[in-house]
Amino acid sequence: MKVGWLEVTVATLFLTLVLGAVWTRGRNWLDPEFWKRYAIIGSAIMFIALIILTFDTLAKTKIGSDRVPSPTVINYKIDYKYDPEKGYFKPVIGPEKELLFGKEYSEEEAMELIVKGKLVIQSRACMDCHTLLGNGAYYAPDLTKAWLDPKWEKVMIAATQSKTKEEAMVKFLMHPDKYATWTRRMPNLDIDEEEAKAVVAYLKWMAAINTNGFPDHFGESKLVKF
Repeated sequence: MKVGWLEVTVATLFLTLVLGAVWTRGRNWLDPEFWKRYAIIGSAIMFIALIILTFDTLAKTKIGSDRVPSPTVINYKIDYKYDPEKGYFKPVIGPEKELLFGKEYSEEEAMELIVKGKLVIQSRACMDCHTLLGNGAYYAPDLTKAWLDPKWEKVMIAATQSKTKEEAMVKFLMHPDKYATWTRRMPNLDIDEEEAKAVVAYLKWMAAINTNGFPDHFGESKLVKF
């Protein structure tokens, strides 16, 4: 049996009512002590529930879990398909490989590259305009599933005269002012080639994270289908 947020909520309310009823037995509900004891019981149970949920969340969102894949996922093909059981789109990893920049990265190499990509994104304050995993601004496109955007293959490969999607992404990141994709132009952030490759690796890894269908309707968007 899977325990979700609904089961946890019902359990905490049930325990609060039962234990509160036991501790306040014989007291009138108009007595301030009655409500004081209920408040203590409710706060204690909620505190315990929050601790349990925190550790459960940390376990489910750590790198290498079912939800957040290992860094070596950048060596594999990543697709995005609708899961009728869950009711949302989710990443599908492999099984075929799709090497990034023609290289198969070890776990240590992949982690180093992804961390570098994240640091580049932070150093350029990308979230002042973009959104990543629900955090940031909405002035520019959401980057959570940017790797899966078919416009890289259908438009940007030709526009940047590249051979692969990742090469097109690197060229765009290095010289975004040369490749206007919308009415709002991305400024040149002085990203060199190695930094751009690291950002692309980070975006591919992030696209493989199961975000419960976020951004909403990405897999059904007319812009995605192009």
